[in-house]
Amino acid sequence: MRRSKFLQRFSTHIVALVFGCAITFGAIQGSAEPTNQTLADTQTPQQVAAVPITGESSFVADAVARTGSAVVRLDTEKTVVRRFEDPFMNDPFFREFFGDRFGVEIPSEQEQVLTGQGSGFITDRNGIILTNAHVVSGADKVTVTLKDGRSFEGEVKGTDEITDLAVVKINPGNESIPVAPLGNSGAVQVGDWAIAVGNPVGLNNTVTLGIISTLERSSAQAGIPDKRVDFLQTDAAINPGNSGGPLLNAKGEVIGINTAIRRDAMGIGFAIPINKAKSLQDTLASGKEVPHPFIGIRMVTITPEDAKQNNDDPNSLVTLPEVDGVLVIGVVPNSPAQDAGLRRGDVITKIDGKRITDAQQLQEVVEDSGINATLKVELSRGDRQLQMNIRTAQLSEMS
Repeated sequence: MRRSKFLQRFSTHIVALVFGCAITFGAIQGSAEPTNQTLADTQTPQQVAAVPITGESSFVADAVARTGSAVVRLDTEKTVVRRFEDPFMNDPFFREFFGDRFGVEIPSEQEQVLTGQGSGFITDRNGIILTNAHVVSGADKVTVTLKDGRSFEGEVKGTDEITDLAVVKINPGNESIPVAPLGNSGAVQVGDWAIAVGNPVGLNNTVTLGIISTLERSSAQAGIPDKRVDFLQTDAAINPGNSGGPLLNAKGEVIGINTAIRRDAMGIGFAIPINKAKSLQDTLASGKEVPHPFIGIRMVTITPEDAKQNNDDPNSLVTLPEVDGVLVIGVVPNSPAQDAGLRRGDVITKIDGKRITDAQQLQEVVEDSGINATLKVELSRGDRQLQMNIRTAQLSEMS
C-alpha cells in the first residue's frame, strides 16, 4: 500500500522544537560611533541597484576601499582531550605490565589542539568585532589579524548558537583601527548587488560579486533547521573561511554576515541580515544570554487537503481535523507545551486571536512574544475546539 504524500512529508518537513519550534555548523556593543552603524534613511532601491563608476574605478573597488580594511581574519585554537582509540593502548594488563616493568605511566588520552579560521569585521573603534558563533565558539585563543598585518589578541565576549552570531573584542589601545559602516538590511531588494569579503580557505582579503537572490529565506528552507534566522540569499561566492565576513551593498555598507552555503548546490549562499546582528550586538558584547522564547513542539504545516488524504488512508494512525493550521507531531517532555496539555495530533489554528496557517508563522509569533509571555492558543483536537494558555520559556533552559 502506498503511503500518502502527506505522511511522507512528516519525515522531511519537521521544524524541530518551536522556539518556538524549531529549526551548527561545526568548525567547519554597542558602538562608540553610531553614525558609522546606520544606513541613510533616504536610500532608494534605484541607488542600491545602480552600478556607479567613479573615474577609472568600478563600484566594487570603491565599495571594498570603503570597508575592506575593517575586515579581519580570525585564527582560533581549541584544546581537546581525546582518548586513544587503539584498544591495545587501553588494555589494563598492557598498561599495568609495561607501566610497572619500565616505571613509566602509559597515558590513556592525549591533548590535541584544533585550529580554525574565519572572518569578521570591526564595528566600533573600541575594538568590537562581529562574526559567526561557529567561528569562535569554544575557542581557547583567538588571534585577530587586520588587513594591514597588525595582530591583536581577541576575547570572545558572547556567542549565540541559535542565530550563529558572536562578538569578539580586541584592545587597540591608542592605535587607530578601521570601522565598517553598517547598512540597513531592511532596505535590500532582490537583484541588488552583493559583495562578499573575507578569507576563504586561507586566501586573505578575497572579494566576490553577486546579487541578492532572495530575502527572508528561513533557516529550515536553507537546510539549517537548528537556527532561528531569516537569511539573505546570494549567489556571491562564499566558501569556508568566509564565515563571519561582511556582505556589502554597492555603497560598501555591510548588509549581512556571510554564514553558510548549500553543499548540494552552486551559487547559493546565506548571510545573516545586519539588522538582526545590530539588534543583538549589545547583548552579546555584554556577555548576556540572547532571549529565545520556546514552547516545545515539533510541527508541520497542514491543509484541509493534507488532512483528508491522511484520513482517507486506512493505515493512518490518527484522524486529523480538516482545517488550515499547524499540526503538532510531537511535544517535548517537560516543556511549556506539555505543561499546558498540548498533544500530538492537535492542529493549532489561532494564537492570541490571530489566524495561524503555517509553521513558519507560528514560529515567528513565538519568537516575537518574549520570555514568560502567555499565549492564548486555539486548536482543533479531533472534532473538538479547545483553548489553552501556554507560557513561553527560554530555550536554553530546556537544553
